Amino acid sequence: MPFSPLSCGGSQSPGGRRGARVLPLVAALLATLTPIAAAATAPVPRPPNLIVLLCDNLGYGDTGPFGSNLHRTPELDRMAREGTRLTHLYAASGVCTPSRAALLTGSYPRRVNLHRNARGGAVLQPVEPIGLHPAEETIAELLRESGYATAMIGKWHLGDQAPFLPTRQGFASYLGVPYSDDMTPRDGQPWPDLPLLRNEEVIEAPVDRDYLTAREAEAAVRFIREHRDRPFFLYVAHAMPGSTRAPHSSPAFRGRSRHGAWGDAVEELDWAAGQILAAVRTAGLAEHTVVLWTSDNGAPRRDPVQGSNLPLGGWGYTTSEGGMRVPGIVWAPGRVPAGRECAELTTLMDVLPTFVRLAGGRLPAQAIDGLDVWPLLAGETGARSPHEAFFYYQGEQLQAVRSGPWKLHLALPARATGTAGKAGGPRRAQLYDVTRDPGETRDLHAQQPEVVARLLRAAESARVELGDTDRPGRGQRPAGWVSDPGPLRLPAASR
Repeated sequence: MPFSPLSCGGSQSPGGRRGARVLPLVAALLATLTPIAAAATAPVPRPPNLIVLLCDNLGYGDTGPFGSNLHRTPELDRMAREGTRLTHLYAASGVCTPSRAALLTGSYPRRVNLHRNARGGAVLQPVEPIGLHPAEETIAELLRESGYATAMIGKWHLGDQAPFLPTRQGFASYLGVPYSDDMTPRDGQPWPDLPLLRNEEVIEAPVDRDYLTAREAEAAVRFIREHRDRPFFLYVAHAMPGSTRAPHSSPAFRGRSRHGAWGDAVEELDWAAGQILAAVRTAGLAEHTVVLWTSDNGAPRRDPVQGSNLPLGGWGYTTSEGGMRVPGIVWAPGRVPAGRECAELTTLMDVLPTFVRLAGGRLPAQAIDGLDVWPLLAGETGARSPHEAFFYYQGEQLQAVRSGPWKLHLALPARATGTAGKAGGPRRAQLYDVTRDPGETRDLHAQQPEVVARLLRAAESARVELGDTDRPGRGQRPAGWVSDPGPLRLPAASR
C-alpha cells in the first residue's frame, strides 16, 4: 500500500494569526481566577490506556504496511494509515524468551539472566526451574502501581512455575499458554499436554490451537469493554504464527490465504488486530489509547519458506537484521501522527519507560536499558533516537553492535547459534550501513576504520556491563529459580 512518510521529527502546525490574537485575551481572563477557583474547574487529565499486540515469529515483511503483496492485511493497513510505522524497531533477541523478558523489564536479556534456559538452550521449556525473577519490576507492576487495570492474554514464555506466572508479575488476570505452541509431548520430550491457563489454573489441556488467535481476540475485546471507565494496560501476546511448521488458524481463515497455513495465520492475526482496535473505537477510547503492534523476533528459516523478513537479510533466531529488526506500528489518534514512518532506532525495551512516562509513574529502582522514545513517536520536531548504541546478543555471546546507521558484526572465533548445543564457525568482522543496505550485502569494514574503532569501543562497554561468553557483566541480575519444578496439568477432577 502507498505511504507518504514524514520524518520522525515532523512538526505539527499549531494556531495561526487568529490564535495569536486570542491568546492574550485568554491569558488576561485566566489571571483573574483565584488559584482555588482554577484548581476546582481544571479537569484531571486521564492517563492513556496502553495496549501491546505482540505476534510470535512474524516476519518483518509479512504484512501490507511492510511490503507484503502476498498476505491480505487490511486492518493493519488501516492502522498504519492512521498511525506511525517504526521501520528500525528492534527486539533485544532473535528468539522468544529473551525478547519477551526484555519487553516486560526494559532490560537486555543478559541483564536479567533470561538469555538461555537451565540446559543452555535458547528458550525456556516446560517444567523449567528458572523464570523471570519475582524481584524484577515489570511494566505491568509499575502501571498497576499507577492505578492501571492490567491483563495479559496469550503466550507467556517467561517461566511456567507458580512464582513466575503473569499473575505474580503484575498482571491482575491472565488467559493463555505458558510457552510456545510447539512444546507438546513427543519422543524424547515427556512434556505435559499444552495447557491453557486462566490466571494460575489449567482450564484446558491439550488446548485446541486452531482457536488460540480467536480466543485471544475475544478475551481482549471483553477486557476493553469491562475496563473502559479506568486506565488499563493490556498485553496481548499472540501464539501465532508460532513455532510449529504448520501454524494454526480457525476454520474461518483456514485455507483462505494464498500462502498456506502461514498465510492463513497471518491474515487471522490481522483480523484480530482489527477486532481489538474496533473495540477501542466502539468504547469511545480512541483518543485515550496508545497501541503498539509488533512481533517478538523475525520469521525463522523454514523449508519450504514460510515467513518473509524482506527487505532485511537473514532469519529469526539469529542476530541478522531479519532476526532482530521487527515490524512496528504505533496507533494513537490525536497523539501520534498519521501516515508516517519513523526510521530512528527504537527497541522493545523502550516500551516500559515510554509507557510509564505516559502513565505518570516511576521507573524501576534497578538499572534498565530501555529509554523514553515518546518524542519520536509523537513526531516532535528534531527528535532523534536516544540510543547511542544497540547490542545484538545471541544467548550469552555479543555478536554485533549498531550505532546510527552502522552495524558491526564482531570478529568471532566461534559463533553461537539459536540451536542448543550447536556452534557456528569463526567469523571475520563485517560493517554494514543498515539504513541503505538492510540486506547486509555490502561490507564496508575496510573503508570505515574510524567507525569500526568507535563501535568496538561501544562493544567493550557492553561486555563490561552485560557480559560475554568469557565473562559475566557487572550489571547482571539473577533469574528466578525453583528447586522442584512440576508440570502444569488439569486438576484431577477435570481430567
